[in-house]
Amino acid sequence: MSPVLSSRRKAASADPQPPAVQDVETERNTESVAGWSTGAQANSAAMMRWLVWGLIALGPLLGTLAYLSVPTTSAAPAPKAAPSAPSASGGQGAAGFASLFVATYLSAGRGDEPKLAAYYPPADNLQLDGVSGQRRGEQLTVVRLRQTDTSVWSVTVAARVTGATPTATPSTQPGASPSPTAATDAVRYFQVPVATAPAAGGATAYTALALPAEVAAPERAKSPELVYGAMHPALPTDPRTQAITSFLTAYLTKAGAELDRYLAPGTRLTAPSPAPYSGIAVDSFAAEGETGGELVVSVPSDGTTLRLLVTLRATGQDGVRLPLTYALTLKARARRWEIASLDGAPATASVTADGAVRSMPTGADAPPASTSSSDATNSTLQQRSQP
Repeated sequence: MSPVLSSRRKAASADPQPPAVQDVETERNTESVAGWSTGAQANSAAMMRWLVWGLIALGPLLGTLAYLSVPTTSAAPAPKAAPSAPSASGGQGAAGFASLFVATYLSAGRGDEPKLAAYYPPADNLQLDGVSGQRRGEQLTVVRLRQTDTSVWSVTVAARVTGATPTATPSTQPGASPSPTAATDAVRYFQVPVATAPAAGGATAYTALALPAEVAAPERAKSPELVYGAMHPALPTDPRTQAITSFLTAYLTKAGAELDRYLAPGTRLTAPSPAPYSGIAVDSFAAEGETGGELVVSVPSDGTTLRLLVTLRATGQDGVRLPLTYALTLKARARRWEIASLDGAPATASVTADGAVRSMPTGADAPPASTSSSDATNSTLQQRSQP
């Protein structure tokens, strides 16, 4: 080896590369091995920061766009309440008001104008005739109640007018005695228009729109067909006669003593108390579905029911006999008849389109009766008010 080469090698080995250069090279090698340079990391971090700031800046705008992009749905309007029918309240009060007005009207005489004005204010201008209290209205009963307008009721009141002196008119026939133009102690009918209006505290106020108008008696309804056959004598040998006689005797003369022994299981009845009569006698009865007066001496199988219409005479504590009628339902059990119910009314029958007669339910099986508040008539009271 030449002396020149040998000296160069020695110089190279004596002057090694600086450490800083070695560290840079090491970092470069490391970065290149990881596949990610420092400049790329810096650029990526900057981009992420700008992206986040951009989203923050665009947030309100994006929220507004999202809100506007949702399809608008209007809320369904609340259903409007259907107009209610005119109120039928006040009918009972109008009936009572009209009854008081008619009673005052019938007994009014000279000087009683203010009494009528309490019901009908224009009555202050009237000039009444007759003596006050000479006539009277007794047994006043509302026989018709009809609503003619939203707040107006037409009330027909029956009254037995007493104390009226009939006037005689000459007869057209020679020798005939004068005939009275009006009967005393007769039932007459007066129609009163009554207006209602709200008053303080939720009450109802009433006033008459005119003086009473005398009208004819309400028309009597035609009696419906009943399910019973013809009336026939209550024979002592008939098991039905024995059952109803025993029951009605305990019911009317013993104030319900021993009443349960004649009732079917599940039947509960309360007798009048104190006992109103001292004895009874069953005269006749009509049985459901019976066409003739055939002799009956046996009781059908258990569970069989039969409706009866019974007439009897009850002897009062004063010895006077009073006729009574009862609608009963019997039920067979253990070879004897028992009382299943004391019906509220005789059982009626309806005729179908083919002409067949169908019985209508009564008592507990009967549907509720439908009544109209605009035209209510109490037929029972009406019949009692007939002369």
